[in-house]
Amino acid sequence: MNRTFGTILIDITPGGGGEFDRSFLERNGHDVMLCHGPQDGTTCPLLDGRGCTKVDEAHGIVFALDLDVPQNRAILTRYRRVMAPEVPIRVVVRPGQAEAYASLLAQFEVCEHDLTVADLDGFAAEVEAADRAV
Repeated sequence: MNRTFGTILIDITPGGGGEFDRSFLERNGHDVMLCHGPQDGTTCPLLDGRGCTKVDEAHGIVFALDLDVPQNRAILTRYRRVMAPEVPIRVVVRPGQAEAYASLLAQFEVCEHDLTVADLDGFAAEVEAADRAV
């Protein structure tokens, strides 16, 4: 039996480090969508009012875009506003960002290292628990 759990959206800069084992999540019954953030010179559709189907379908979000980029901070802020409070959002930060953006990050789970399989397993369990609670 191949049960499908909630969809997980992973926001990650291509080639920016912090690559994730997407296949681990998929083998454990989660659909996984990747977003590489807005292209240079463009605005994220979530911020300009068009909305985003990936966000609409997400049951959990792993956010690993660089918080030193203002638009990425705005996207993270918008996630908390548009997502139900029970939807888990894990933010992976670079060295020094947890302190620099402490007020923004206070409402999120924060990880200061690249996510391991154990971290992803724990996050997937949070997504499944949130889905059951709805």
